[in-house]
Amino acid sequence: MALSIRNNMNRLVGFIQKLNFSKRSLCASVSPDNKAPVDCRVFSGIQPTGVPHLGNFLGALENWVSLQHQYPLVLYSIVDLHSITQPQDPAQLRTNILDMAASLLACGIDPEKAILFQQSQVSEHAELSWILGCLTSMPRLRHLPQWKMKSKQKSEGSVGLYTYPVLQAADILLYKSTHVPVGEDQVQHLELAQDLARIFNNHFGDLFPEPRTLLSATRKVKSLRDPSSKMSKSDPHNMATISVTDSPDEIALKIRRAVTDFTSEVTFDPDTRPGVSNLVTIHAAMAQLSVDEALSQAKGMETGAYKRLVTEAVVQRLTPIREEIERLRADRTHLESVLLEGTQKARELAAPVLKEVRYRVGFC
Repeated sequence: MALSIRNNMNRLVGFIQKLNFSKRSLCASVSPDNKAPVDCRVFSGIQPTGVPHLGNFLGALENWVSLQHQYPLVLYSIVDLHSITQPQDPAQLRTNILDMAASLLACGIDPEKAILFQQSQVSEHAELSWILGCLTSMPRLRHLPQWKMKSKQKSEGSVGLYTYPVLQAADILLYKSTHVPVGEDQVQHLELAQDLARIFNNHFGDLFPEPRTLLSATRKVKSLRDPSSKMSKSDPHNMATISVTDSPDEIALKIRRAVTDFTSEVTFDPDTRPGVSNLVTIHAAMAQLSVDEALSQAKGMETGAYKRLVTEAVVQRLTPIREEIERLRADRTHLESVLLEGTQKARELAAPVLKEVRYRVGFC
């Protein structure tokens, strides 16, 4: 009789723990006062490809700055482990890591409000990735769209390229992240993190919450030379992409040469007028206007005059960022100390989680 009561109590305790875990995994969205509950955690990463371009700034970094004021725990990682899925020059990679740190700080990331760190310096990422990789089937990875695309481009991709979504999942789960800001093209990779959280929890008991997506409201910025494609640093045309460190003259030249069409009126119709619509998107975002407000300012202008208005908005917004990046680049010691401090904070969070994972798996 006593054994039966004890078993029933254990089942009840287990049910309550699962219920509480479920509540944690469904961490509520930001409340009306623009603050998230204390158990919410945000994680995101960016590859060290040097300084960001305008698409990075509007598509991700501007949102990152906002999130650090809304969530109680926010981690932003310079994911250099991911970067070596493509060949890297070691000296250039070191420079790119510091350039990205300078860019993030200049764009408004505050090390007092967010943990900014270098991924490779927290070894727990790689170890958790191995453990999760052993719970991931090969067909699951083969169906991810980026593997299909990138492996075709290279005829045959590397093992690292094939398994990097598992490392991406480890990045997220290592900090028991509840929210991840992602672009639309990354949603399926976040679904893998959600799947692996469930798989691990089913095998070894509830530990990881299932992270939610935080989709940015900003529209994608398109190439200035081919508005059917998104703005990219790898674009071979040097007039296609605006870097956040471009000078006012460089910005003016690139926007002046941006592809539009033969209609002089400024309208917003991405399907039939993608070039002009891209300029409206950039203008609205950089001047912090709605699309309708941007069109109102463009009323009566032809595209040539409107390009000058767009240039003014971009230059005004990027000039202080460019100047701050230049200042920070000159202080390498400061950048290294910021990353070191962030790494220490990240490890303090990661170490106990990995210790628990190791125990549950049976390593210790």
